[in-house]
Amino acid sequence: MEKSTYYNPADLAKFGRITEWQAEMGRKFFDYYGEVFKEGALSEREKALIALAVAHAVQCPYCIDAYTTDSLQKGADEAQMMEAVHVAAAIKGGAVLVHGVQMMNKAQDLSM
Repeated sequence: MEKSTYYNPADLAKFGRITEWQAEMGRKFFDYYGEVFKEGALSEREKALIALAVAHAVQCPYCIDAYTTDSLQKGADEAQMMEAVHVAAAIKGGAVLVHGVQMMNKAQDLSM
């Protein structure tokens, strides 16, 4: 059963249409995108898991849907996918916390 969300899941299938309003840049993007996800130093499965983690970090529901499917199709299991999500959460949380040093520095400067 499809849940009602702010994002329309059917829009994911329309992604290729972004070339309609800017064909040259759209083609260049999709050429690059295709090259990035080819087997290389990293396997296609590893790249799908990285994409899944990044999708969660940038909070893109379309990407989460796409890379959940892609990760499963490329042989990742649920534990690997959730571990990738936890890696993203740890990095994002750490990035928030390390910026606390900036706040501490500013507070100390203002306290002088």
